[in-house]
Amino acid sequence: MNWYLSHQADPRAVKLADRHYSRKHIGTPQFMPPGRQLVLLNHDATALWGTSWPILRCVDRPWCPTAWMCVIFRNESPDLASELIREAIACTRWRFPVTPPDGMVTMIDARKVASRNPGCCYKRAGFRHIGYTRKGLHILQLLPGDMPAPAMPNGATYPLLMEVSA
Repeated sequence: MNWYLSHQADPRAVKLADRHYSRKHIGTPQFMPPGRQLVLLNHDATALWGTSWPILRCVDRPWCPTAWMCVIFRNESPDLASELIREAIACTRWRFPVTPPDGMVTMIDARKVASRNPGCCYKRAGFRHIGYTRKGLHILQLLPGDMPAPAMPNGATYPLLMEVSA
């Protein structure tokens, strides 16, 4: 497992987020949208992952409304991106044990990536291209049946189970 638990205001994560093309306000102390979230960093803070699971009534996308959203993935490490993505999804499944019917989605801005195959690392991790947003971003989806088994990230602990005696 390459990933460690982090948070949306971790200064090491913020530095990586600042170098991602989707960052709207470079230098702000947080980079995740409000709501349920999971932020992961690798051991030397050269890879970052952020999963958002918005509350359904707050979702404004007609496609895959129940899906987890990969908000950010930045890999400056020597590790294979598709393997990091699979591990991050396994960690997401650990954090949120009930997988939504729409699985996980991400959006890629083909104008901002060097690849002629936008989202190639996601596709190698099992995502499929399902369409475009109104602004022309590529929508990629990974269905629950194609996801890896849940796995706990480094630095995580199991929740305490408390027994209440009568």
